[in-house]
Amino acid sequence: MLYAAAGGGGAGGLTPILMIALLFGVMYFMMIRPQQKRRREAERMQSTLGPGDEVVTIGGLYGTVTGVDDETVLLEVAPGVQTRYARPAIARVVSQAERPESTEATEASEDAETVKE
Repeated sequence: MLYAAAGGGGAGGLTPILMIALLFGVMYFMMIRPQQKRRREAERMQSTLGPGDEVVTIGGLYGTVTGVDDETVLLEVAPGVQTRYARPAIARVVSQAERPESTEATEASEDAETVKE
């Protein structure tokens, strides 16, 4: 009986290693990957900020972007009241100001329309 118990444990040495690998795989897809995706989206949103955008800071303050610098954003929170915030302090954009398209983009779309005709 002791021999049978010891002989059946040969495949049991691989099971804990597979369980640990499976645990790390699940943690990556459930925790790490979604966090990286949210961080990339936040960085993209913060890099596209421009004058006229209405934003909310991480503290809950609503304001309109009046100026943008490399590291800071100037918000108008009331008529004549401007405050400076770090770019990462912007939580989300409520509404974006309409910006004219670049001349290269309009020329490319005009060229594409000419080809279609």
